[in-house]
Amino acid sequence: MKQIKNVTLPLLLFLLCSVIPPVWAQKQPLPSWNNGPSKNAITTFITAVTDKSSPDYVQPSERIAVFDNDGTLWSEQPVYFQLFFAMDRVKKLAVDHPEWNTQQPFQAVLEGDMETLAASGEKGLLELVMATHAGMTSDEFTEIVKQWLQTAEHPTLKKAYTKLVYKPMLELLDYLRANEFKTFIVSGGGIEFMRPWTEEVYGIPPEQVVGSSIVSKFVMKDGKPVLVREAKLNFIDDKEGKPVGINQHIGRRPIFAFGNSDGDLQMLQYTTLGTTGKRFAGIVHHTDGEREFAYDRDSHVGRLDRALTEAKANGWTVVDMKKEWKVVYP
Repeated sequence: MKQIKNVTLPLLLFLLCSVIPPVWAQKQPLPSWNNGPSKNAITTFITAVTDKSSPDYVQPSERIAVFDNDGTLWSEQPVYFQLFFAMDRVKKLAVDHPEWNTQQPFQAVLEGDMETLAASGEKGLLELVMATHAGMTSDEFTEIVKQWLQTAEHPTLKKAYTKLVYKPMLELLDYLRANEFKTFIVSGGGIEFMRPWTEEVYGIPPEQVVGSSIVSKFVMKDGKPVLVREAKLNFIDDKEGKPVGINQHIGRRPIFAFGNSDGDLQMLQYTTLGTTGKRFAGIVHHTDGEREFAYDRDSHVGRLDRALTEAKANGWTVVDMKKEWKVVYP
């Protein structure tokens, strides 16, 4: 064997590193996730579907990943953040609606009576949304949402709502996109409530947001074409509505889906069951009452009951937030 002559130590190290990249130079995915079953399941899946030599390889055009928003990408307790927005709008508009002082659920909002507000159920919440989200153009509504997010903060966590996004999930979104996945939000929240900020916060552009909507009407206003939001329900993107919304807006069945509640069950089923090829479904399980909130089967917001039961039977990945996330918020 010939000896290498006149090779200095720095040059030798350079040559070795050029051939074999050092371990410390290789960026590890999902740094805010503890090594464990969920992180392993995610990385194993993505490796399998992106390796051209793998029997599970999936073409980039078919790498569709869908995520619920509330409770999956950001917090959702004690109520959905869009409801806080609607409540603040009620308080701002109340001066022009004296009848709200004695009319539920508006009276409950003005008096801070959360128990009565919760008792109003879906019907009451829908009334709030219709009264506070309609009667303006889509551009005007976008500006109202942006201004609210700049000033509003969570009542107990005392942070801006866009600071209450989950760092591990932001890393997951980046990891998927680095592997040529197209990432979508599929949420029961309002589509036009989410679109003004999802690109800045999640890197998900407005055209990749699927959500619930109210009716909009095209009109000419002061010689300009605008879309006016009406107090009529158009589509609810929740439960059985999520696969419908995916089909209408995306046109491809996802191969990767993440949710956190029974409202996401049908989306997880649609992604993984009765299909060919490798599929992934994940559930964020809120087990951390110290850093965030702990809740599942008995919660009135983000209830995780049936989906938690089906996860075991279907081989879905359930992320234990307390054990598997090093940090929660950025």
